[in-house]
Amino acid sequence: MQQLTQNIYKITNDCNVYFLDFAKKIIIDTGRPTTAAFVAKELSPKINPKKIDIVIFTHFHYDHIGNFSLFPKAVFYASQAEIDACRKDPFGAILNEEVVEKFSAKVLSIEKIEQSILASLGLEVIATPGHTAGSICIYYPAEKILFSGDTLFAHSYGRVDLPTSVPKEIMRSLLRLKKVDYKILCSGHDY
Repeated sequence: MQQLTQNIYKITNDCNVYFLDFAKKIIIDTGRPTTAAFVAKELSPKINPKKIDIVIFTHFHYDHIGNFSLFPKAVFYASQAEIDACRKDPFGAILNEEVVEKFSAKVLSIEKIEQSILASLGLEVIATPGHTAGSICIYYPAEKILFSGDTLFAHSYGRVDLPTSVPKEIMRSLLRLKKVDYKILCSGHDY
C-alpha cells in the first residue's frame, strides 16, 4: 500500500483501490474479485476491512466492485444512474456473470451518492458520464486530489464502447474535469 498523503493510501493491483483514513473510514472502488486476499492483506496494517464505514463506487464494472464483500459493515454509495443501469441490465453494468450473481442482492441496498453526504467528509462528487452512464469522480479539494475511476487516466480516458457507455458524453465529462484544480490524479488504473 502506497501512502499518497497523510491520510490517503493507494493499493495498486490492476484496478486501484483507495483508502481514505478520515473520521469515517472510506474505500473508493474495491478491486477485481481475484484480488480479495491481496487487498485485505494490504489494508490490514492500517485497518481491518470490517471497520470500513463507507465504500464509494466510481462505477459498477466488476474490476471496481469485485471485492465488495470484504467490507460487510460499510454503507455503499454510487450514482443513481449507475444503480438504475445495473437494475435494468446487471450484466451490461458489471460485465462478469459470476460477480453479477454475487452483487445482485447488494445492489438493492446501495445508496445514491449525494453531495450532502460527501460534503461533511470534505469530498465532492462530480458526475462524469461516458465510460458508463453513471460514472462519477470524487474530488478532495483540501489536498487537490481527483479520484477519477475509469473516466480519466494519466495519458488517456476510459473506453466508451461497453454496454452502459455513453460515448457522446465523454468529451463533456473530460472538459468538466479539466476545470477541476487537482494536483494528484488517482485513476482506476495506472495506464
